Amino acid sequence: MKGARIAVETCMKIKQDETVLVVTDTKELKIAEAFAYAAASTGAKTVTMVMEPTKRHGDEPPKPVAEAMKATDVVLAPTYMSLSHTEARRNATKHGTRIASMPSIREDTMSIGGLTADYKQVASLTDKLAALMQKAKAAKISTPSGTELTMSIKERPPMSDTGLYHKPGDWGNLPAGEVCLAPVEGSTNGTLVIDNLVDTALGLSITQPLKVAVKDGWARSFTGPDATQLQSVLKAADKNAYNIAELGVGTNPKARIIGNVLEDEKVLGTVHVAVGDNTSFTGGHTKSNIHLDGILFQPTVKIDKRLLMQKGKLLVS
Repeated sequence: MKGARIAVETCMKIKQDETVLVVTDTKELKIAEAFAYAAASTGAKTVTMVMEPTKRHGDEPPKPVAEAMKATDVVLAPTYMSLSHTEARRNATKHGTRIASMPSIREDTMSIGGLTADYKQVASLTDKLAALMQKAKAAKISTPSGTELTMSIKERPPMSDTGLYHKPGDWGNLPAGEVCLAPVEGSTNGTLVIDNLVDTALGLSITQPLKVAVKDGWARSFTGPDATQLQSVLKAADKNAYNIAELGVGTNPKARIIGNVLEDEKVLGTVHVAVGDNTSFTGGHTKSNIHLDGILFQPTVKIDKRLLMQKGKLLVS
């Protein structure tokens, strides 16, 4: 309940006269119950919809769920698979719904982890970082495990995922804490080494460095003990699953590496690079039915000529 109350009272700032929809599935009922109880305790009119789990992250929910998402003030979505990169989420956002997407959120995330952060502090750091990235034209990322990646981020304004979703149409993850954007399609080149990508819903457990050769914005080849895992998931998706879709920087000091990408990608001092769909980001136009985030440890990040992060230390005051 600690995390559920922070989500309802601080992050979403739910008011007594609002309607709240808790979207969940048969695998997340216990978590959903906590959010529903917290929302109802504010006096808000709270409805819970339970569906069968979708098969993949980004799969569309049933039409009644999608329609209900557009017809409410706030959506809290603790689901097994992510609804973040779906038309249902995008359409609801356009209608002014405030949305928190929480795929496979864990109880410890709500009790001691990323959801218990001071979100005013997270928001301050996230907004400062986003302001710097807003002006940049290019990014370069390197890591001790071998990442050497360059990309254009010109005219690709970053999303500042602060965790404070108070205005109509605001949306993001809970736990929150990242600055993310879609690199210009076709511009990413070099070597990407994924240090961690654990997604139990998809059967992915990449905990050893996985080398990805990237050319002209596409993941071309994969090398490492866990390479076949990732290749199988991408091959089963679609041709655009190999698109370099996102650059993200974690900004949540309470987030931990726990083998759950929802929290892993928010860890302060990490960077994540995603493949697949990028249409949820401003300027992104590559559609895929999958979006996967690979975590990079101890990254050094340079935007244009400015050093933004050095071996995991964020150089933002």
